[in-house]
Amino acid sequence: MAQARVRRVALIGTGIMGEPIGGHILDAGYSLTVHNRTKDKAEGLLSRGAVWAETPAQAAADADVVLTMVGYPTDVEDVYLGADGILSAARKGAYLIDLTTSSPQLARELHDAAEVMDLHAFDCPVTGGEEGAIAGTLTLIVGADERYVEPVLGVLESFSSKIFYFGHAGAGQSAKLCNQVSLASCMVGWADALALARQSGIDEDLMLDMVSGGMGGSVALTRLAPRAAAGDFKPGFLAEHLRKDLGLALAEAEELEVTLPGAETSFMLYDTLCQVGGSRMGTQALELLYEDEGTSTAAGLDWSVLPSAEDEGHDHHDHHHHHHH
Repeated sequence: MAQARVRRVALIGTGIMGEPIGGHILDAGYSLTVHNRTKDKAEGLLSRGAVWAETPAQAAADADVVLTMVGYPTDVEDVYLGADGILSAARKGAYLIDLTTSSPQLARELHDAAEVMDLHAFDCPVTGGEEGAIAGTLTLIVGADERYVEPVLGVLESFSSKIFYFGHAGAGQSAKLCNQVSLASCMVGWADALALARQSGIDEDLMLDMVSGGMGGSVALTRLAPRAAAGDFKPGFLAEHLRKDLGLALAEAEELEVTLPGAETSFMLYDTLCQVGGSRMGTQALELLYEDEGTSTAAGLDWSVLPSAEDEGHDHHDHHHHHHH
């Protein structure tokens, strides 16, 4: 009954994930307003009846529910708190739901700022990747309890198949970072295994098939290792976004005084991959770090951009500093 009043949804961010999510919202019968930094990425949704907005504020102005799916925490801050941002324009009682994987701290701040203005904001990062977004089977990781979310459940269910409620603001982001930390070590695990198999001269595909059926397997191995073995590095999930998420997890870990050696190792590897030209490749391109230079260069990496060992010392820190904030 409470759900009947959601008529217009605004979606800010129509990229790899946002675009298919918007499609499911239209299919479910809601009116949709969209905004994206580059308008051409919204064309598919506009051709299906979505309405274009010039700014996040304009998108939010007449919406019952505003969804954001952008890249980085700085983008989240801009679209919520900027001069043309959501908070300046959203109407009383609206729900503001951030689907971006972002900082738990920022999620808490946005929730608190919204409450004061009679708005309901919560973090709702997702997992399931591009495939899940297209199929409408994403897993939602909510920083609120069921009662809080109930009025907008219809919208969320239109593009998801599982919802986990972590109870309070920021907790959805913390849980999503746990997922990314586990995923990243799984990625390093199968990439190590593949490198060892290759040097041993055994059948790589047979090895992956054998490992995937037991304790050494993972969903990451099953889905992504065969692509890497076949030389397919097209993104389902961008390497630079996993690097961002690991940077967020390490910043959070530092704050909480916990050490995460697996996340530190994988961050270092993904950071290297992004620096040598792999940032817009899929996460499975991690495997290229194990290849000889000829193979990795042919795939599009450029090792010459890395600082050489002798000047590494003094600028190493500057290189990484911005990923932690």
